[in-house]
Amino acid sequence: MVAAFNPCGFAMLPAYLTLVIDPEGSSQVAAVGRALAATAAMAMGFLAVFGSFGLLTVSVASTVQQYLPYVTLLIGVTLVGLGIWLLSGRELRAPNLAGGRWVPSSRLGSMFGYGVGYAIASLSCTIGPFLAVTGSSLRNGSPAQGVLVYLAYAAGIALVVGVLAVAVALASSSLVDRMRTVLPYINRISGLILVIVGLYVGYYGFYEIRLFSANGSADDPVINAAGRIQRTLAGWVYQHGAWPWLLILGVLAAATAAIWRRRRHRRALR
Repeated sequence: MVAAFNPCGFAMLPAYLTLVIDPEGSSQVAAVGRALAATAAMAMGFLAVFGSFGLLTVSVASTVQQYLPYVTLLIGVTLVGLGIWLLSGRELRAPNLAGGRWVPSSRLGSMFGYGVGYAIASLSCTIGPFLAVTGSSLRNGSPAQGVLVYLAYAAGIALVVGVLAVAVALASSSLVDRMRTVLPYINRISGLILVIVGLYVGYYGFYEIRLFSANGSADDPVINAAGRIQRTLAGWVYQHGAWPWLLILGVLAAATAAIWRRRRHRRALR
């Protein structure tokens, strides 16, 4: 759960939440279902990267890890480029297996890819604790227990991200009438957030390169300011554990069920 707010990649979380908003203004139930499916896809993308990295030997992992800041920098530049593309009024489209097209705000394949990018940007900060936990489980337990540790890791991330995504989906759908004037600009708003996030992620990669390769100073005003926010969020998650998130998820599920029943009752009366 804490890994969702890691110093390297936590800035990518608000950008993901903007992509959950449906510009088509679908119903609350449909929006919640899509948010949950998107979160599952993103968590699987995150797990795919960390699981692959966890299978590497210690020597190979150490070799790869020294190049991760450059990858983080590249991800930041890519996010800035995508953000500028959206700000220009264009959409992000690519062919899928069915011959159609997808955009990051509506299809699961792009959410899986976003999870991969989120994970890669997070690797240099979180791979040490991740390998320590999973390595200990693999050494002291059975392969099945090792798999369960990986699944638990993905579940922790999915719980945090899923609660936030469902909350955003419910809020955006319930406020759809008030947001009519804003909805045509959702892509541009997402683009602006992607540019800001990309600048931070890229800057963090440059900070790590400067720190580890050029003996730079660890004291940086930008990283320190973002670090205070990140440490506050991560500390709260670590201190309170899963129960507050499960409680919030239960409340959101109950609200979604109530909305669905009310809508079904209205249809029956018609």
